Amino acid sequence: MHRRNFLKSVAALGTLASSQAEMKAFAQALAAQSAPAAPAKNISPATFVDVTRARGVSFLGKASHTTQKYLPETMGSGVALFDYDNDGRLDIFFVNGAPLADPTPPGTIPRKTGPEYWNRLYHQRADGSFEDVTEKAGLQGIGYDMGVAIGDYDNDGFQDIYVTGYGGNRLYHNNGDGTFTDVTEASGTGGSGWSTSALWVDLDNDGLLDLVVLRYMKWDFPDIWCGEHRDGFRSYCHPDLFPTATPLVFHNEGNGRFTEVSAKTGIALPGKGLGISAADYDGDGHIDLFVANDSMTEFLYHNKGDGTFEDVGLLAEIAVDGMGNTYAGMGTDFQDYDNDGRPDLIVTNLANQKYALYQNNGDGSFTYASYLSGVGGATLLHSGWGVRFLDYDNDGWKDILVTQGHVIDNIELTFPQLRYRESMMLLRNLGNGKFEDVSKDSGEVFHQQWVGRGLACGDFDNDGRLDVVVTTNDGPAYLLRNETETTHHWIRLYLVGHKSNRDAIGAVIKLTTASGSQWWTVSTAGSYCSSSDKRAHFGLGAETEVQTIEIRWPSGIRQTLSHVKGNREIRIEEPPA
Repeated sequence: MHRRNFLKSVAALGTLASSQAEMKAFAQALAAQSAPAAPAKNISPATFVDVTRARGVSFLGKASHTTQKYLPETMGSGVALFDYDNDGRLDIFFVNGAPLADPTPPGTIPRKTGPEYWNRLYHQRADGSFEDVTEKAGLQGIGYDMGVAIGDYDNDGFQDIYVTGYGGNRLYHNNGDGTFTDVTEASGTGGSGWSTSALWVDLDNDGLLDLVVLRYMKWDFPDIWCGEHRDGFRSYCHPDLFPTATPLVFHNEGNGRFTEVSAKTGIALPGKGLGISAADYDGDGHIDLFVANDSMTEFLYHNKGDGTFEDVGLLAEIAVDGMGNTYAGMGTDFQDYDNDGRPDLIVTNLANQKYALYQNNGDGSFTYASYLSGVGGATLLHSGWGVRFLDYDNDGWKDILVTQGHVIDNIELTFPQLRYRESMMLLRNLGNGKFEDVSKDSGEVFHQQWVGRGLACGDFDNDGRLDVVVTTNDGPAYLLRNETETTHHWIRLYLVGHKSNRDAIGAVIKLTTASGSQWWTVSTAGSYCSSSDKRAHFGLGAETEVQTIEIRWPSGIRQTLSHVKGNREIRIEEPPA
């Protein structure tokens, strides 16, 4: 996560493999220069407009920066877009920090002391404005919080909220009347340590959502000086100084109780987890998990179909970058960007490392595609956190949106070419395996400098264009309305599971028009410490009708709909087996 980009000697690869990786990358770059380029689409920038104040949102995150440079103060926090009251309009949940003493004694568990530190729930009214309903909902929070995961764990039709943080996590049950109940103790999902991103997913296909929670490291409030011993040069410590931590895996027992089963499932490798995403990367009908680790190898947990998982990151070639280096994995998303039916991976990291784009080869392995796709060149000097694959102009190809900002607040002192505050980045998918940076032409918000962290995606005004909400570290949140001018069409699918979990998390959708096919894995997870709308959004390009919608539900049930009109949202119920 920090400025040092170091090489780790990975035993399974060795020095020879590292050299081979360098030779392979060089050969790929040389071939790209000599091969004729595939025809690219016309470049079409986006228009995202800041409507935060106009819509009534005034959230200000509190990280409580200190002179001690404690790591938690620069890491948060996340945001969720979800419809908590089922009125058809997306609402927003913001995660917030807590006060820190300067210095803070070891063993301290920070607690919120006033409304300025509360987590916040904003309800969307019928006119598109938002109202703060935090107190009414009972969601003020308790501790120094980091991330949020949304999922209907009891299949009652109302989405519940899981909040991660330093010193323990909280599970809030949605009562269906606009209020939430803290069921952490009764459910057994509190955990301990420092948790970051979390993910709701049905690990064993029993129809109930389980919960996977990443922990960053074993950390207390240490008295350590990192950086030069000069005024203004003290820095946040590198994560190498602290031990790894294992994730938490809570199996849903179906009675409001969860059992911690990380060792039993095999999802138990010590890591420094910051981002998590899910998809069935090998098409075997079982959902797999990717974990973005900070400054160590990345994990790909393959679902063996018997309730257990094994890390195949090295074998799948996603554990390191194209040169065999580890990097500061932070945010991630797991969707099919090249429309070949195989989910691909994007992982954000720190400046001088290049964001990692992995193209799924279809044989259980991935190709590090950052070089040839243009992602590497565009991101070399940037530090990314929240990230999503989204089709901002509805042309049928998933683009990449990233919120950015360095972790070290005085990075310019030692690396003048880098910036602590950065603008967001939008990479347009050209449909030929390449991406073009259209940020500077996509509206005023892409010229503003923020310390970006969380990012959630969803069409909060239901106009058929995907919008985003972004959080910043120790700063304001931003609602960004997508006002891109386009003649392209769209369709949005609201899946309701019955034998499967009600949110249909893990369902794989194949949508086919006269122009081709696209795929989407239903999930609320991905990005960084954030949770996005569960509805599946597809751009249709020039097509107004979908020829077929094929759904493979988590239960294994397959369903096909034919000749579906576009430019609308449709609700699809899981049929009987």
